[in-house]
Amino acid sequence: MIEISNLHKSFGSNNVLRGVNLTINVGESLAIIGRSGCGKSVLLKHIVGLLNPDEGEIKIEGISLNEANSDQLYKIRQKFGFLFQGAALFDSMTVFENVSLPLVENNYDLSKSRIEKIVEEKLEIVGLPGTQNLKPAELSGGMKKRVGLARALVTNPDYVLYDEPTTGLDPVMSDAIDDLIRELNEKLKVTSIIVTHDMFSVKNTADKISMMHEGKIYFTGTPKELIESKDPVIVSFIQRTGF
Repeated sequence: MIEISNLHKSFGSNNVLRGVNLTINVGESLAIIGRSGCGKSVLLKHIVGLLNPDEGEIKIEGISLNEANSDQLYKIRQKFGFLFQGAALFDSMTVFENVSLPLVENNYDLSKSRIEKIVEEKLEIVGLPGTQNLKPAELSGGMKKRVGLARALVTNPDYVLYDEPTTGLDPVMSDAIDDLIRELNEKLKVTSIIVTHDMFSVKNTADKISMMHEGKIYFTGTPKELIESKDPVIVSFIQRTGF
C-alpha cells in the first residue's frame, strides 16, 4: 500500500503540489488524470523518491520515505519499476544493455546467463523477442516504449509507475501498450499507477481514477463514478477531454 499525506512541492514561486492526499491499494490499477501542468508527473516522481517533498509524507508499506535510512530506501526502490514518458533509453546501449541495467547496477549478483534469460523473458512479455542486439535508433516509438517497459519489469517489481505511456504513439500501438498494462496488472498482480492525459487509455487500463485539480486530489473513484459525477469541475473536464 502507498499512503500519501498532505504532500506539498514548489519550484520557486510555482506551487505545484498543494496538499495531496491519496491511498493506493495493493493490486490496483490507478490512473491519475488532470490538466497539463497540474502536478501529475511531479507526484509520480515523489512516489518513487526521485523528488523530495517540501512538506508532507509518503509511506510505502508502512515505511515513511522521510524517515527511512539508506538501506530501507534502497529496498523500497527495488519494489518499483518506472516507465518514463520518453522511454529514457540510452542511445549508446543495445536493447539488452538497456533492459539489464537495473540488474547490473543494483548488485543482484546474478550470472551472465541468468541475466540473459531474465531479459529474454521480459522482452517476450512485451512482444519484442530477439531484439536484444538492436540499438534504440533502430526502434520505432512504440518499440522504445516496450523496451522501456521491459526494463521497468526486469526486477519483478511490486509497483509499476507509468508516465504518459501512450504519448506520441499511433492508436494501434497505444492500444497495444494499454493491453500490456492491463495484462501485467491482472496476470502478474502488480500495482499499476498510470499518469496520463489519454482518456482512451484510462478507459482501457484503470480500475480507479484520481483527478488532480489545483495541486490536490479533487476526485477519486471508479470510471463510472467519474462519468456520472455532476460536479461542475469534473463535468467541464469530461467535456473537454471527451471521456
